[in-house]
Amino acid sequence: MVFSAVLVAALLLSGCGTSPPDHSSRYTIDQDRAPEGNFDVSGLADATPRYEPPRSAGNMSTYTVWGKSYNVLGSNENYVKRGTASWYGEKFHGHKTSNGETFDMYAMSAAHKSLRIPSYARVTNLDNGRSVVVRVNDRGPFHGDRLIDLSYAAAKKLGYLGSGTARVEVAAITVRPDGSMTLAGRPFGEQPSPVSGGESAGENRALFVQLGSFSQRHPAQTLLDRARRLVEAPMRVREVVTASGRFHRVQAGPFNSEGEALEAQTSLQAQGFDDSILLTDNR
Repeated sequence: MVFSAVLVAALLLSGCGTSPPDHSSRYTIDQDRAPEGNFDVSGLADATPRYEPPRSAGNMSTYTVWGKSYNVLGSNENYVKRGTASWYGEKFHGHKTSNGETFDMYAMSAAHKSLRIPSYARVTNLDNGRSVVVRVNDRGPFHGDRLIDLSYAAAKKLGYLGSGTARVEVAAITVRPDGSMTLAGRPFGEQPSPVSGGESAGENRALFVQLGSFSQRHPAQTLLDRARRLVEAPMRVREVVTASGRFHRVQAGPFNSEGEALEAQTSLQAQGFDDSILLTDNR
């Protein structure tokens, strides 16, 4: 990064992979990269949201990078936004993040320009339906229109390490002192209300276990065929059109209760479908 003395003292801005270049020989690697070997993320747990008292480090109301000013949110409550995610790894591993912590590329963490830090967020890859929960403890990315920088491990778990970027949704998780949580302003775990009209109108809320979401039909059908060979449960590929495009969602269900859906999800995870998510028919 190109750090000014003011930024170093006030922000402790870390070197995200999409941050301004550093000319102070702080980093021993010129270009960011993934570590050697094949780091297995299959058993890597999400960050666990917990209440953390507000801090001043990294939370100046405004700051400037590359001549552009950014505003830090007064509260993360209700924050949800879609955009492009990138990732950062070995170049910045072991160096300080914006709030003075040490960046660990193997941890479930992230950098964001405006969310208060430290905080938590659920990040969903809109191309494959995978979601992770990360701890936001850094500033960035400052390249183009990118929304969030995930750690190497988090990006690998979301399935976009090879492509470098992905279309994602970022929803802030707010934890209060009493331990209660909200996701983008709604009680954590609350299911959406049933839609009016369509196949679920007039019925009890139907629950599904989603195994993946694809922009093309072929990979969705391949995943469906594989799942049907391993698990005895009703399944389908549901085609939906959203503001982000057309998606083919591989889903098991419907299930009439959360207990039935969770039981099916456990069975699917035992067969290797580790990235499944529980949702209602209207999502």
